[in-house]
Amino acid sequence: MKSGLDLRYPIGTFESKGPVSAAQRGEWLESISALPGLVRQAVEGLTEEQLDTPYRPEGWTVRQVVHHLADSHMNSFIRFKLALTEEEPVIKPYEEQLWAELPDAKQLPVDISLRLLDSLHNRWTTLLHSLGESEWQRTLRHPASGMHTLEHMLGMYAWHGRHHTAQITGLLERNGWK
Repeated sequence: MKSGLDLRYPIGTFESKGPVSAAQRGEWLESISALPGLVRQAVEGLTEEQLDTPYRPEGWTVRQVVHHLADSHMNSFIRFKLALTEEEPVIKPYEEQLWAELPDAKQLPVDISLRLLDSLHNRWTTLLHSLGESEWQRTLRHPASGMHTLEHMLGMYAWHGRHHTAQITGLLERNGWK
């Protein structure tokens, strides 16, 4: 790559450093809330051919990225609810690479997942805004990466949405589509 930009991680990887302030949590909450509109804005007006263009060589298409966001954030919403209602639940990972190859992710119009993200994020942010300080410290266990607090998960999914949006907008900029 000429510019040195990592197309796979255009905003870098997620890093969580030390205790999370209320202000940081507020920024992450705003990122979660804003995501559906930002993704919708990014893909607005794209042709079917553009939607089926990979954001990087050997990467997912724009269509697959949009459907992946819906899949991933549905899983996250459920994970939050499990952590809030069970003691240190072990969550079920899923094969996101394989999910992205299923017909729904490769063929359906992106508007289906955009509408899903609108509704899902409405429910998710309502839940998130209701959490008290102690609830942010509730934990869940991921079989591969270990124990995580809900506070950590919030940061990770705020990053996740920005990460995939940047993959799309980076492609648009590089190709002069917007």
